[in-house]
Amino acid sequence: MNPGYGTMNPMDLRNLPSGLNAEQRCDERRARVEAELGVDLSILHTDDKHIGQADEKNCEQMIGSVPLPVGIAGPLAITFSSGEKADVFLPLATTEAALVASVSRGCKVLSTIGGVAVESVYHGMSRSIVLKPKTGKGQSYTTTIKATEAEWKKIGEETSGHLKILRYDVDESDGYTFLTIFCDTSEAMGMNMTTIAAQAIGDFLAQELDADLITIAANVDSDKKPSKRTHDRGRGFEVTASAVIPSSVIKEILKTTPEHLLAVADAKLRVGSEIAGAIGSNLHAANVIAALYLATGQDAAHVVEGSLADTNVSSAKDGIVMQTRLPAILVGVRGGGTALPAQNQCLSLMLRAKTSLRVPQQLAETIGAAVLAGELSLLAAQATQTLASSHKKLAR
Repeated sequence: MNPGYGTMNPMDLRNLPSGLNAEQRCDERRARVEAELGVDLSILHTDDKHIGQADEKNCEQMIGSVPLPVGIAGPLAITFSSGEKADVFLPLATTEAALVASVSRGCKVLSTIGGVAVESVYHGMSRSIVLKPKTGKGQSYTTTIKATEAEWKKIGEETSGHLKILRYDVDESDGYTFLTIFCDTSEAMGMNMTTIAAQAIGDFLAQELDADLITIAANVDSDKKPSKRTHDRGRGFEVTASAVIPSSVIKEILKTTPEHLLAVADAKLRVGSEIAGAIGSNLHAANVIAALYLATGQDAAHVVEGSLADTNVSSAKDGIVMQTRLPAILVGVRGGGTALPAQNQCLSLMLRAKTSLRVPQQLAETIGAAVLAGELSLLAAQATQTLASSHKKLAR
């Protein structure tokens, strides 16, 4: 055993000289880490223009940043749920070769046929509060929670001028009572906003019910975790994107046939997913969601819920019908990483077209359409047995 293990004193990265800007604060912390650990971290240096407010609002003890390549795909023709149409460009932050090329091919196919049709439902951001009787005996709180609904909703909504409680669920199991609230958080993704509201509600109910407040993040909301409940009921924005692709376009651009696409879809999406016990049956929805979340400053961990997508391929009179349902797209245009300089520019790029939709809804629907483009292209690559060769060509 290393005799020095566990004896190193923590580095002081908080007490910095006064008057430093963000770039200088990061440089000072990094210099202390390099001196203490004997490592070279010079490439993490980031100038003040690119840091923005990350050092103050996004990342504690910031020592720099790691650059991510950003490719652009598109244009992708989209018909939004409002009936408005737009050609959209997609900034994809990724280190996976072939992803941008694949999405670009999907965009070309879908734009050739007039675009993707998108619909969406807003479920709101959720948090689950769990209470338990102090006596340890089983006791139902459902009736009282429903009876005091107006009071605790008012308490929760008073924590922010931008939050409105849309609905709630109550679950009881093993002596615990779970209250899950779903909130409209305006233009923010709203996780922090909803958490603060949940704390206020939990504190009130614990006193009102003479119960113990166990936690305000009790996993029924399944934040950043896969669950059948989120898959079935939705969270944030539930987006459905669909398109009818004729045989002529499949043959000309994708170099395959409807029959081959259907065969791969049946084996992969239906049977393969069933054998695996997958929650969400799709080709690679998380790939596209992750790239767009990273580029636009979204919380990348919510890719977990984005991966719950279901893609369905069926035969049409002349071609195929392809549809992707994404039950949980969790995005905002304010707060989090959306204000960081580079991410904000990527966000502006995606939202160039102005529609009558709420801006986060337009963003969520755009991501849904982009996922369909990625799903279609990968399906064709598998149908033509070019998946491996394309990665060999582009990734080596």
